[in-house]
Amino acid sequence: MVWVVGIGVLVGLLMIASGVGTLRTGWVLPSARRHVVRPKLYGLGALFMGVSLLLQGLLYFRLLPGVPSEVRYAGGNALLLGGLLLVALSQLLPRRGAARSTRVRREAEGR
Repeated sequence: MVWVVGIGVLVGLLMIASGVGTLRTGWVLPSARRHVVRPKLYGLGALFMGVSLLLQGLLYFRLLPGVPSEVRYAGGNALLLGGLLLVALSQLLPRRGAARSTRVRREAEGR
């Protein structure tokens, strides 16, 4: 069981690094590059999921002060699902009307 949690901590650290890199530079992993339309949302979602995995591992190894199991379960799941939702939202295409209205507004302003 320890190695499973250890791998989760390692994946969490990698996701945190990916999220911070995406937020700072806009760089997205090559496997997700085709699908991501909004890199900032993707980076924030990866950061949330990485923090969730890292905190769950640190709590398992008792490196953080004791937290009630209900709080640990609900908080970890909320971070994980919130991050997953942000990653999913980063892959949605913008509405067609929104892109058109922006273009029309720029043309009207003379840009």
